[in-house]
Amino acid sequence: MLQKFQNHLLHNFQFLSGKKILLATSGGKDSMVMLHLFQQLDYEIGIAHCNFQLREMESFEDQNFIQEYAAANDIPVFITQFDTKAFAEDYKVSTQVAARELRYNWFYELLETEKFDYILTAHHADDNLETFLINLSRGTGLEGLTGIPEQNDRVIRPLLAFSQEEMEEYARINNIKWREDSSNASDKYLRNKIRHHLVPMLKELNPNFLSSFHKTQTYLQEAQVMVEDASIMIYQQVAKQEDDTIYFDLNKLIKLPNYKSYLHQWLKEFGFSAWDDIYDLVESQSGKYVFSPEYRLLKDRDSLILSPINFVNEKEEYSIDENQKEVNIPLNLLFCKVADISLTTNSAIFVDADKLQFPLVLRHWNEGDSFQPFGMNGKSKKVSKLFKDEKLSLLEKENSWLLCSNEDIVWIIGLRQDERFRIENTTKNILKIQLE
Repeated sequence: MLQKFQNHLLHNFQFLSGKKILLATSGGKDSMVMLHLFQQLDYEIGIAHCNFQLREMESFEDQNFIQEYAAANDIPVFITQFDTKAFAEDYKVSTQVAARELRYNWFYELLETEKFDYILTAHHADDNLETFLINLSRGTGLEGLTGIPEQNDRVIRPLLAFSQEEMEEYARINNIKWREDSSNASDKYLRNKIRHHLVPMLKELNPNFLSSFHKTQTYLQEAQVMVEDASIMIYQQVAKQEDDTIYFDLNKLIKLPNYKSYLHQWLKEFGFSAWDDIYDLVESQSGKYVFSPEYRLLKDRDSLILSPINFVNEKEEYSIDENQKEVNIPLNLLFCKVADISLTTNSAIFVDADKLQFPLVLRHWNEGDSFQPFGMNGKSKKVSKLFKDEKLSLLEKENSWLLCSNEDIVWIIGLRQDERFRIENTTKNILKIQLE
């Protein structure tokens, strides 16, 4: 196996040569085999061991085992301890998810603080098969069936090409000592049930099952690449991004033969999981929306609008003093006295400064707000009616601001100026207000 492993590294991971490598070592058979293999080769290595404190004294015996091995073999070792159960309870996640998050966060810290280049884990071919079966049992998409990646950023898994049997044979021949995790014998966890019962049955049905599985997974990976390529191409036709907001054109989307698959491909990275609700949005009335932990998908007429969740504080207000020349929060507004006026636009208005009562107030619109639209001869209009006429989406309404003098609206910023503050023949002081 050593020669096969060396050839595997040279063929697939040549970039590891000359790099400083950190080996994630639990003390179990797989990680100890990986450690032993690298000791036989010319690599600069260190050991990283996590004590998750999940098996009482066993966890500390594993830690002592690693520390003694590192000392006996003159290998740098880094140890940390986690209160994994407390973390899982605090963040409302499973123990397995908590352990994974804790260890990988720590691994990346070590890479930076101790100047290592890569972290290597001892996942092998049987682990890959188990992960495939777990994802299959949970109804995962194509991505969940493509397996554990050999490289994910700075995490490398060099043993995925080797079976459990090869690992065991190497450990036996080289008389490698390891620590047995007692929890591996229990069927409490789904992975153990699959490992103890399903995988042996599959191998009994086909002695070359791992080889056949590897071929199948290669085909799935190739299919996943095609899916991603098609997804990018269609996304460019259907979606338009403005700052941190994405607009999906529904008229183009629904013409696709399988638009639900495209939506899933585009939105999964934003944390959405209520897929039936998302698909229903396409046929829903405007104003309906679906949340993920950090994003909202909103149906607005002929669009689906994806944006970060913005919880609007309707009481949020900003005062603007008479001598203030500029406002930077929440908008960029410039205030400048001028001698005459030019064309009023959506981004710049001219008002009679003597009609203003300072301090001016910058605030969100409220239901019931009304104003006198510029050029409408004093007729009042609801702000909500203006928004409807302008066909503003819910997101655009939420992000609308009003500039007010006392209780009167001076400007619905970016949309319409109020008639009451217009320039007249008798105006002596002209104030230009510009949105940048």
